Amino acid sequence: MSKLFFDHLVVLEKVELVIKKTASSKEEQEEYWELVDKIVIRRALGKVLGELPRVNHEEFLEIFHKCPHDEKHIFGYLKTKTGKDMEGELRKELEGFDAEILEELKLQDEVSHEASNSKK
Repeated sequence: MSKLFFDHLVVLEKVELVIKKTASSKEEQEEYWELVDKIVIRRALGKVLGELPRVNHEEFLEIFHKCPHDEKHIFGYLKTKTGKDMEGELRKELEGFDAEILEELKLQDEVSHEASNSKK
């Protein structure tokens, strides 16, 4: 996944350790990381769009798609449109998020394990 404006707010060291320990192949590791990326992006963009006035959603999404990595531009835009420190808001939203992701990965692993057992 390419760099996103909020990446510096997400701490995933524990998740990385679990993925390395539990994934049986490079492909499985990639699948886990795709799932993690989707969860983080959904959570972060959900928070941003929840704080941003609806009339600005389309404009924000255009900016995000043009320069998803540009922290200064995106957080500056969000500050202007919401009047809030969205970097701080996202930091709070994503704090401890690794525990939630670990739980989600555990559930995914259990589903995969059950599916592979039922095929036997």
